[in-house]
Amino acid sequence: MTTSLTIAQAADATGLSVHTLRYYERIGLLDPVERRDNRHRRYTQEDLNWIDFLKKLKATGLPVRAMLRYAELRREGNTLESVRERKAMLQAHTLCVQHTLAELQENLAVLQRKLVLYDELEQDARAEPARALPSSKADAPHPERMAP
Repeated sequence: MTTSLTIAQAADATGLSVHTLRYYERIGLLDPVERRDNRHRRYTQEDLNWIDFLKKLKATGLPVRAMLRYAELRREGNTLESVRERKAMLQAHTLCVQHTLAELQENLAVLQRKLVLYDELEQDARAEPARALPSSKADAPHPERMAP
């Protein structure tokens, strides 16, 4: 017997709200979820796996419209056209994610250099409290202390 979850259990398992799960089904991101005689939704492991993938697409910035297209292609099955288009979509999105990661790495490097600078300024201020710089000067880059 396959285990299935209620909508509340699926919400807990996925970290999405009950409202979001219903919304995803209503707009077509999720296939209609199996319902029992009492009309309550029952989510399978396959449903949860698909929801997890959708969360990753959303978290990496894929627009809902593109997610809907991907879901539509998925429903078509593994035809050559469907597979090619889904692959192309993921390749293009992967390039966008890689670009975003590169930008984030650059930003992180700047923040880390700034933290090193503040560590040095703290040490200088402790060693010579009278020479402490005003905050506006401390926030300005110190070329001699900054790594290229």
